[in-house]
Amino acid sequence: MLIATDLDRTLVYSLAAAGEPLPGEPPWVVVEHLDGRAISHVSVLAAQRYEALASTWPVVPVTTRTPAQLARIKLPGPLAPWAVAANGGVLLEAGEPDPAWADTVGSALAAVAPVAEAEAALARACAGDPGARRYTVPGLFCYAVVDRPAVTAEHLDALRTWGLAAGWGVSLQGRKLYLVPSVLTKSAAVAEVARRTGATTVLAAGDSLLDTDLLEFADLAVRPGHGELADRGWTRPHVTALTATGIRAGEEVLAWFAEQAGRL
Repeated sequence: MLIATDLDRTLVYSLAAAGEPLPGEPPWVVVEHLDGRAISHVSVLAAQRYEALASTWPVVPVTTRTPAQLARIKLPGPLAPWAVAANGGVLLEAGEPDPAWADTVGSALAAVAPVAEAEAALARACAGDPGARRYTVPGLFCYAVVDRPAVTAEHLDALRTWGLAAGWGVSLQGRKLYLVPSVLTKSAAVAEVARRTGATTVLAAGDSLLDTDLLEFADLAVRPGHGELADRGWTRPHVTALTATGIRAGEEVLAWFAEQAGRL
């Protein structure tokens, strides 16, 4: 069995996304620093639940973060033997990128519009936000950190229209606007991990449109009560839709994993 889980806004949270602490609750556990600042957190309860889960079952972090960004996350418990970064573009075994998977991804990307065209489309979508910061994960996808009110519905619709024709998908998560090739999926990378490890059952969690294929692929899955999927009311018969939001949702996702894993 594999437990494949998204990280940001599923297990780990910025202070802006976390919600309010409970009265008398212990200080949250910092799991990521950047330039000396604490930027991602889990609750003490979530930290305890994650450590217990990862010490018992194979947990695979699955994220749109680059490998370098993923490496900043320091969750309690053993180091994950496998991880998926760059929305499935990079498969990490014991922290090292797998070259065979990189070749597979490169072949798949030949079927969609090149990254340079996506960068131009993203720039057009951000034209109304002079403060937008655009980034590219070389050879894979691009994204921007935006002022959401400055990115109009018309710009987003135009970006989605371009994406449909070019083979790219759009996801808006908080202030991050992602443009990702449709062939670059979390589920494909998780399926490869399952194949290599012989796992016959996959449990999964995620909150955004970029997690949809992962949740669809899993035998059983869960999503928080916030995020793009919750906003759209998205669910499936095998997907548990939580009502909890923010850092409390992270606690419940981990409790759900432990409960389901204990039944299998």
